[in-house]
Order: sequence, then C-alpha cells, then structure tokens
Amino acid sequence: METLKGTIIETIFRNDENGYTVALMETENGVITVTGVFSTDVSSETLEIFGKTVKHPKYGNQFKVEMYSTVLPSSINQIENYLGSGMIKGIGKYTAKKIVELFQEDTFDIIQKHPERLTEIEGIGEKKADMIAKSFSEQSDIKEVMMFLQSHEISTSFAVKIFKQYGKKTINLIKENPYRLSEDIFGIGFKLADKIATSLGVEKNSPFRISSGIKYMLADYAASGHTFVPYNMLLNSTIKLLEITLENAEDEIRNMAFTDKIHIETINNERVVYYIPYHMAEVNVCKELINLSRVDFNLNEEDASPFLLDVEEESLITLSEKQREAIIQSIINGVTVITGGPGTGKTTIILSIIKIFERMYKKVFLCAPTGRAAKRITESSGREAKTIHRMLEYAFGEDESSLAFNKNENSPLDCDVIIVDETSMVDILLMNNLLKAVKKGTRLILVGDVDQLPSVGAGNVLSDIINSNTIKTIRLDTIFRQSAGSMIVQNAHLINKGSMPVYNKKDTDFFFMRESSNQDIIGLIVDLYNARLPLKYNIDPIKDIQVLSPMKKGDVGVIELNKELQLAVNPPSKLKKEKFFGKYTFRVGDKVMQVKNNYQTEWKIHTENGNIVTGEGIYNGDIGYIIFIDEAEQEITIQFDDEKEVIYPFSQLDELILAYATTVHKSQGSEFPVIIMPVVWGPPMLLTRNLLYTAITRAKQLVVLVGIEKYLQDMIDNNKIDKRYSALDYRLSSTVATYSLLSEGIIEI
Repeated sequence: METLKGTIIETIFRNDENGYTVALMETENGVITVTGVFSTDVSSETLEIFGKTVKHPKYGNQFKVEMYSTVLPSSINQIENYLGSGMIKGIGKYTAKKIVELFQEDTFDIIQKHPERLTEIEGIGEKKADMIAKSFSEQSDIKEVMMFLQSHEISTSFAVKIFKQYGKKTINLIKENPYRLSEDIFGIGFKLADKIATSLGVEKNSPFRISSGIKYMLADYAASGHTFVPYNMLLNSTIKLLEITLENAEDEIRNMAFTDKIHIETINNERVVYYIPYHMAEVNVCKELINLSRVDFNLNEEDASPFLLDVEEESLITLSEKQREAIIQSIINGVTVITGGPGTGKTTIILSIIKIFERMYKKVFLCAPTGRAAKRITESSGREAKTIHRMLEYAFGEDESSLAFNKNENSPLDCDVIIVDETSMVDILLMNNLLKAVKKGTRLILVGDVDQLPSVGAGNVLSDIINSNTIKTIRLDTIFRQSAGSMIVQNAHLINKGSMPVYNKKDTDFFFMRESSNQDIIGLIVDLYNARLPLKYNIDPIKDIQVLSPMKKGDVGVIELNKELQLAVNPPSKLKKEKFFGKYTFRVGDKVMQVKNNYQTEWKIHTENGNIVTGEGIYNGDIGYIIFIDEAEQEITIQFDDEKEVIYPFSQLDELILAYATTVHKSQGSEFPVIIMPVVWGPPMLLTRNLLYTAITRAKQLVVLVGIEKYLQDMIDNNKIDKRYSALDYRLSSTVATYSLLSEGIIEI
C-alpha cells in the first residue's frame, strides 16, 4: 500500500450523500489527483493518505484512497487556509488572516490551550473566542468518530447525524449497543445497525440481537400507526427480518414479556403484542377518560339553556339544534366529543362554549396539536391557544434526550375546562400525557374532523373514542349559510359521501385543469403558482399558495415539485447566498419546513415596541422562510410564520426541507389561502378518499386540481382506510360494560 502526505488545494467533485470525492492534492513531488470516500469535506486540509496509484482511461493517473488520517497543517499559508475554509465556526477568510498574522505558527496552540487570547483580535469577543475554541475541538472529535464509522461503511450523511446525536460518546455507545442506532437515528434501519453489530462480533442467534429486532419491529409498526401487533404477524416479521428459527423468536418474545419489555394479551379473541409504552398509554387513556366522564356536575339542559340564550343574543346569532346540543352537552358532561367537516359550525361552537364558561367564572384552556392549529384557534376565538406540548410545559429528563412534561398527575393543569381542537391529529402517547395532567372535575371537550387523515403517531384516538359509544359525541352534518356558497366546503362533503366534486363553475373557488402527461402537469402547476394565480388574485405565491401532493417521490412528488418551483420562483442569483445540503439547495428567500419536533431549538421574536421575546421549540410541519445565510458562522436564519426567528447551524439542516410543495400528511392542522394539487396515478394506499378530503379542506379561498379526472374518480372510490391496530375503543366499551354490570349487581369484584 502506498502512502502520501499533502494538502488538498481544490475539491473538484464531492457527493455529500456518500462522501465520494475527487480532489487535487499538493505533495512534495507535485500536484496529484486523489479519489475516494472522505467522511468530511477535506478542502484545505493536510492529509496522510493510504492506497494505490491507478490509471483512469480518460483522466490518467489518480491516487485511489483506501484510508486516510488528518494532519494539522504546519506552514503559515496552510494554517490560514485551514482556518479560512469555513470548517471552524466563527472564522471566515478575513478573520483567519488576522489570527495567523498575530499568532503565526502558534495559532493552533493558542486556539486549543489559550482561546482567551483570541480576544486580542479586533471583532472577537469572549463569546466568539469560546465558540471558535469549541468548534476547533469538535473538528478533532468528529474526525476520530468519522474514521470509526467509515470503517463500518456508514455514509457521511448518517455519520454526521450519529455524531450530532452522541457526540464524543459515539464510539463507546455504538460498541456497547449498535442496535440503538435504529432507535435513535432517523433514517437508519435495523439492517444497517445489524450489519455494524455483526462486524463487532454479535452472534446471529444472540438473545440481545433478537430482542433488539423484536423492539425494532414493534417500533416500525408503531411508526405506521399501530399501538399493538397480532402475535403471529410479529412472529413472522421477526423471523423474516432476523433469519432465525421460530423457536428462537418465540423464546425471546416470552422472555421479553416475562421481563416486562413487552405486553401480551388477547383482544377480540386474538393474541396481540404491545411495546410497553403504548400499552400503558392506551390503558391509562381509557381509565382517565372514563373517570372524567363519570363526574356529576349536577347540571341539566334546563340549567344550561339560559346561558345559551344570553350568548346567542350577545353574539347576534341563531344556533342550530345540533350546535345547541353540542354546547349544552359540553356544559353538563365531563367529556364531550364534537366532530364535523368544514363549514359545520365547529368554530362558532367553540367560541360560544368559551363565552358561557367565562360567564360561569370558569377558567378555560385552549390547545391544539400543532403551532399552526393553535394560531388558528387564537385568531378565531380572540383567546390564547397553545400547542398541547407547550400547555403541558415540555421539558427533558436527566439524559437530555427523553421528553417529559412538567404538568402531570403530580402537578395538574390549573383550569376548569380544556378544549382540544384538531383532535384527529392527537396520537395515543400525547393523549396519555395530556390526560395525566387533567385533574378530576375538569371538563374535557375534544373537537375535530374524524374523516380526516389520522394522527402521524400511533393510535386512532378520536375515531376509537367515537366508535366506542361510551363518550357523549355530537356529529355536525349541516353546512351553514356563510359556508354554503363555497364550493370547497360543498365539494368536501360530496367527496366524503363518495360523489364527484362540482368544479369549473364561473366565479367559484374550485377548479380542475386537465393535463395528460406528468411533464405537462408539472409545467401547469409551476405556471399557476408563479404567474397565473398571483396575477389573477393579487396574491403572494410563496406565502399564499401551497402545492400539496399525495407522494413524496416520483415525477409529480414533493421532491421534484420543489425543485421546479424553486427554480421558477427563487432561481440562483449572485445576490443570494445558498447552501447545498443533501438533496436540497437552500437559498435566501426559500420557503422551508421543519420536519421533526425539536423542543430545544431556541427562537426569538422582535415585537413592535422593540422588545425581544425568546423561547424554545420548533415543531414538525412549521413553515418559514430563509432570511439570511452566514457562511463564516455556518448558520442559516429562518423566520417562521409566527414571526419566530431561528438560527440553524449547517449541521442541523437535515431538519429542514423545501416547502413550496409538501405532502398532504405534512399539511394536517394547517390552512392556506390557495391549494394546488396534482391528480395523477400513484399507489392505491396513498390515493384515498380521506387523503383527497384532507387536502382540499386545507384551502380557505381556492382549490385548483391539475391532472387526469380518472384518478380523481379513483381516489373518491377508494374509501379503503388502512387498518390501524389499536384497542382504545375495545377498552372503553368493555370497561363501561363492566361498570354497568357492577352497578346493577350482576357481577361483584
């Protein structure tokens, strides 16, 4: 194996996904071309490389790198180039020159051992000096970790995520339990973790491996919305995944059940398996809902009616019978569910309930699963609404990775009434945490549209509560006069009933534009977004128009649509800075979306009176706009819809995607003035009636569908809703039945 030492003077090509690089290296024998996989961008770095010289048929002699190590540069020019390469946070080319001019060959020693001396440079204060020293230290740590991960064939993009999660502890943690990668790192599946485990010597039939595989399968099913899995389904999936015997799999399932890692029970004559957190959540949600619903407030319809009349008179409205029933039941019951589609008066009901409880001197809390949904209810009610997480005062455990809430059974919410909007989006774990913080005697009012897509997380909470027939539920089915003129509202109800929508009527808000090829469909969507709709309706395309697609990938999927829309609306410019990361080029002015909950991200809001409000937490689905890219600091500044400004280090950009187009699932809980949606062929599991229904109900003013009518009909006809394995409805109905038998004396405990 040959060995060379030199400095990378130019990177000709680099693939950020797998680290493959073609670069020029200056050695003592001249400049050579090197190729190979490098865990980080090695521009301006001094390396010792190991490999062999090969002759490329087109490009001549090249050095194929098999292994390498980083060597800190020693000459003044090399030190300056290294510091000014952008790798060290807080140092650009100008600052690098100033530092090296002052400290010469001692520069690295100063940064590592005496960083306070950096303040001798004009423009560097104590805070910035500390940041430079930490960044320099991190570069050293990350190189060691990257070399370890690279030796196990982990791609650069995953290696960065792993280091970000574990930091200096990466190597020890992975050696201790390689399977934790599949649980902790988004995008790393069990098979990659298993490959690493094998290289570290874990045996195929190791109970440790089988246990990790079973946990992975249960987590995978939970990611698809299931709180439990039928026993035989889990068994077969585990055997297939691990390539083990039936006996090995059953032995470990029994062992895990015995040690309380999983729970096995029989539901509706079928043996099922729960991962413990989901079983505990489902059981507790059932218990708390029943306890809350059984509280007697000594009120009846006659007691509530005078309050109702006062609110009607004050608000100059006449409520329908269903609206009156919903409000009265919310007053006299401990738990009430109100469900209905768009235009059925849910907002009017919420506002009326709030006013009545305020007249009764009751404290009302308003909440919703997402920031956008909470903002909507704030605007419509004139009262503050919070996300459920914020209301419960989210916090972190001692390990700073597990999420917890300050509001719980030991410190309950101090209120008399809690109204939860967009309840269809609430999963079983979040509902459990919410109910733990609700003290007995508090009224709980759950509002939502049960016909929309279910929660992203595990469970089928709203649907299960309704289907159990144990909690008072009011279904709203009348479209009110103010909404009756909207074809969006009318068509939503038509689609929900299995009928084709009515479109292309003059001066209405619902259109279908026919195109037959995917290329023409994309072209028309871009034209509508960038020119035709903004011109006709005098709207801002980036802020007022949202393109939704059923699919993430494919010719008319979100990724491809975003590329085309970005090129049309916010093309490259010498006046706009940009940063390439993964699949995306992020550019100043781009519309972006946060794709994971990050409860620790700091934000600030500049108020009109000049004050600055700060806080923490950015959530999956939040949409913002890039306002600044700082190459020297390696940061991007995003301003979100609610005026929060967040600074993202380049290493955190995997939490962002372009958002000119987004999936229908990601749009849940949000509303936009205008929706454009392609209607094309796709997997039947995606092209469903409730997905189409959810998409068009995101629009407030205009819907434009573009594509082929046949597939619109196919979506409406496809009312197949993927079965979710959950048992909240079973638990509620069976528990209430047991209470009934006890109260009648038919059974005794």
